[in-house]
Amino acid sequence: MTDAEAKHKIKHLTDQINYHNELYYQQNKSEISDFEFDKLLQQLIELEQQFPELKLPDSPTQRVGGTITKEFENVAHQYPMMSLGNTYSEEELRDFDERVAKGLDGAAYEYFCELKFDGVSISLIYENGVLAKGITRGDGVRGDNVVANVKTIRTLPLKLKSKDAPSAFEVRGEVFLSKEVFKRLNKEREDIGEETYANARNTASGTLKMQDSAEVAKRKLDCYLYYLLGENLNVDTHEQSIHQIEKWGFQVSPTYQKCKSIEEVLNYIHHWEKKRHDLPLETDGVVVKVNNLEQQKILGYTAKSPRWAIAYKYKAESISTKLNGITYQVGRTGAVTPVAELEPILLAGTTVKRASLHNANEIERLGLCVGDYVFVEKGGEIIPKVTGVDLNKREKSAKPIRYIDQCPECGTPLIRHEGEANHYCPNEKGCPPQITGKIEHFIQRKALDIDSLGEQTIKQLYNLGLVKTPADLFDLTKADLLKLEKVKDKSAQNMLDGIAASKAAPFEAVLFGIGIRFVGKTVAEKLASYFKNIDAIANATYEQLVGAPEVGEKIAQSIVHFFSESANRKEIERLKAAGLQMESNQKEPEKISNALGDHSFVISGTFDNYERDELKEIILANGGRVLSGVSGKLDYLLAGDNMGPAKLEKAEKLGVKIISIKDFEAMLLKK
Repeated sequence: MTDAEAKHKIKHLTDQINYHNELYYQQNKSEISDFEFDKLLQQLIELEQQFPELKLPDSPTQRVGGTITKEFENVAHQYPMMSLGNTYSEEELRDFDERVAKGLDGAAYEYFCELKFDGVSISLIYENGVLAKGITRGDGVRGDNVVANVKTIRTLPLKLKSKDAPSAFEVRGEVFLSKEVFKRLNKEREDIGEETYANARNTASGTLKMQDSAEVAKRKLDCYLYYLLGENLNVDTHEQSIHQIEKWGFQVSPTYQKCKSIEEVLNYIHHWEKKRHDLPLETDGVVVKVNNLEQQKILGYTAKSPRWAIAYKYKAESISTKLNGITYQVGRTGAVTPVAELEPILLAGTTVKRASLHNANEIERLGLCVGDYVFVEKGGEIIPKVTGVDLNKREKSAKPIRYIDQCPECGTPLIRHEGEANHYCPNEKGCPPQITGKIEHFIQRKALDIDSLGEQTIKQLYNLGLVKTPADLFDLTKADLLKLEKVKDKSAQNMLDGIAASKAAPFEAVLFGIGIRFVGKTVAEKLASYFKNIDAIANATYEQLVGAPEVGEKIAQSIVHFFSESANRKEIERLKAAGLQMESNQKEPEKISNALGDHSFVISGTFDNYERDELKEIILANGGRVLSGVSGKLDYLLAGDNMGPAKLEKAEKLGVKIISIKDFEAMLLKK
């Protein structure tokens, strides 16, 4: 393909994919299937890799990430990002209105009201219609440019279609995780035995500052815009500026309203106090702004905030209800979670009967007794939580709750690892919810993706003694499946077909599905890419494992422990015999030279201009070999910043040559 042909094809694919992106994310419509969309995107990725100089500034491949940012550029805001004054009182809101009236010397004015979303403030700079910078609030004067991460937000235009936008302008908004996405993230954390995230706002903030934009893309951040800044904007009111950015293709929450008086503002606040719980994201109040921009200038600013705007914060709804008791849930990893069983209450728009108490420490902190009346709130308006005890209602005979010391499912004495808050049931091979939980994890979409099975089917199969490990699924017959309730011939065949089809799942999906504690989807992908097959992972030493990308001490210890148990190795052999993929099918880089002469390398630490995976590909492409651990057979230790002292010490002891990235680049030049 010539450069001219590639340029035309890249432009066509870019326009086509951006069109479908806008249709899906802005208009809730779809003209092609996900499969067809993914095929178009893959074509563009391959072309851009072949012709990197032809990649367009609005290329949709930026949506999937891939940029690694070691340090974010710290830049000054052209317009300071000031905080708003807060109030929880209607009386103070009326006082604000009186100050506005006084400041405008009796001139007529109106307000513009918007819901206050509980996310992370972002300033987006567009130059010649293209997204150039995405700057965090920082200290209000300077912030970090996280534009590579911002570009993964699919509802944000990378390039404006409209021709009437000024050459440079700024639009501000709130980056957030929707309730649905936050719930999914916590389910994934729970699934690998990690502590769940406390709230969506902090999780969104942490996501925006991640170094790997590909990981950011997986989090599915979203953004609502609410403020336009710049020169020669041709708008006289905030309302006009909102309509302008809507016209340019920015996502604005449709919940705003213009109000002619403070009474209308209060009506708006009351209207959304309950209704806001139906929205797809968290809200914590209402922002009230004087609508006219010239009047905003007249009112001006205090040292910290504008005089023309204020935030009314909704009080977190807290209701007292009776604690009827505590039940204990056992998860796939054996973690035991105490749950408060409550007298049902209506809270933040839903009926609440249960609330997580997290662990024994939380029960002790609250000083709970059975029969107490407890205060319940919704954390971040999503997760019910017990926040305190109504001591005025406590009976004198009430006895403190004593945390259980045996598994509620199998009676095994619980253990508590040093430094961890949770109690665990160690009977992973005999505790029913751990067994069924592991099989449910194995069949989920991100693992073997056997959608013809489900949670209830797995429980029935277990109760009938037909399935006790994932490998048992591949021994099932139609006669076995017909023993299940309401399962007929066709349903049984669909299940068998789904089980058979799962054998084509890639190695990284199988590795994730096996369910090694702390090995989530990303870590499974990194392990598969690094070690290539299950035997290499099973036989890897602790030191070799910590040398792999994304693998820390805790994960390495968990993997070593998993494969040290004969029952787990036997299970892997059964899965192999069933025909599952136990080897990575990722292609090795094409060899371009023999400059490294079959020398072996271990890569350790971080590098300003390279990722470890990238260095590995360069080594392989130039005739070298990559080892995972330091040994007497190693030729070179390629040392970066912050490398582990153990590797350095061992290399020095064995006389292994330690080289810098400059030494490495010099070796490549000799080709």
